[in-house]
Amino acid sequence: MKPLLYIVSFLSLTTVATACNVPVFRYALERWRPDTTDVVVFHSSPLSDAEQVAAQNLNSPDANVKLVLQATDAVMDDSIVLLWEELGKQPDLQLPYVVVRSFVAGTQVNGWRGSLAEAETTKLLTSPVRRELSQRLLSGHSAVWLVVKSNDEARNTAVVSLLQEELQRLSAEIPLPEGIGLPGSELFSEIPLLMRFSVLEIDPTDSDEQFLTSLLTGFEPNSIGNGQPLVVPVFGRGRALEVIPAGQVNAGLIEDLTLFLCGACSCQVKERNPGFDLLISAKWDVELFGKNAAAIATQFSTADDEIGLPVLLEIPSGRENPEVIAVDEQDSSASVATQVTPQESNSTSAVAWIVGLLAVFAIGLAVSRSVIR
Repeated sequence: MKPLLYIVSFLSLTTVATACNVPVFRYALERWRPDTTDVVVFHSSPLSDAEQVAAQNLNSPDANVKLVLQATDAVMDDSIVLLWEELGKQPDLQLPYVVVRSFVAGTQVNGWRGSLAEAETTKLLTSPVRRELSQRLLSGHSAVWLVVKSNDEARNTAVVSLLQEELQRLSAEIPLPEGIGLPGSELFSEIPLLMRFSVLEIDPTDSDEQFLTSLLTGFEPNSIGNGQPLVVPVFGRGRALEVIPAGQVNAGLIEDLTLFLCGACSCQVKERNPGFDLLISAKWDVELFGKNAAAIATQFSTADDEIGLPVLLEIPSGRENPEVIAVDEQDSSASVATQVTPQESNSTSAVAWIVGLLAVFAIGLAVSRSVIR
């Protein structure tokens, strides 16, 4: 009986000691790869040279995108067959024709669609807002709250002011989770770990933001049509937590969502967490890990993501002379000075681990003695 009690107490304590204490937003930034967005180009005959170039412009190694060139007289996957049957009902459909397909809550959603010529001018892969969004996330913003403005300026101003006020308060009140730096809770990037939030507004009339606007308003077409702006908290590598009509946004909701994003990552499996990934072109691994990007990306294998177990890796030194990405002072950001760097977590993790083992041994011994008595 004594050995069983000792083993149980040891496993329970080591489970706590090795649990992931990295905030959700930072775990997502360093470990979660964005879901792939399919860009399907239907065509009935071989593409011309100009069309080939136009189609390839819809692909990029830096974006979470997969280009699918689909001849209408060739074999199709089941999901593409259904899509093509739907499109075939349009009498005026002109090929080549493009459909953008994203994953939302584990379901593939057919979003933006149009001719290949329209796709060239729509900025599917990148836009000013998405570039600014990725720069903020890579410079240390915990979350960026997008606001898709409506035609009601009073509502726009009200929701932005509410976000700024509450996020400023929360940035000063929310502490970092304890235990960062212990095995399973290491940091792998030199980006400062701090509570910093900002608001980024989207003008729906901006032609450069047509794709992003159509994606987000597609979740709440009635709300935006009734003059309600939309609020979208984004974290990690461009993962949108939810699309929320401004009428549902209040101080309590802002706090609840912020506490979730800043709390210890209780479930490391990306697919079990809420949200969906935006189509963004960014060099995430390179910006985060510098010269160590390839090695770290390899160690963050798909298998590790599926089982959700922390992987103990050597903390890299990071980029040489890392650039500091400037953020405009008017970006409505809020931050708290508390920071944890990889060097700090690396220097403390070994000591903390030894102390933890000694504590486990002492508790196990005490339990064993109590059973004997």
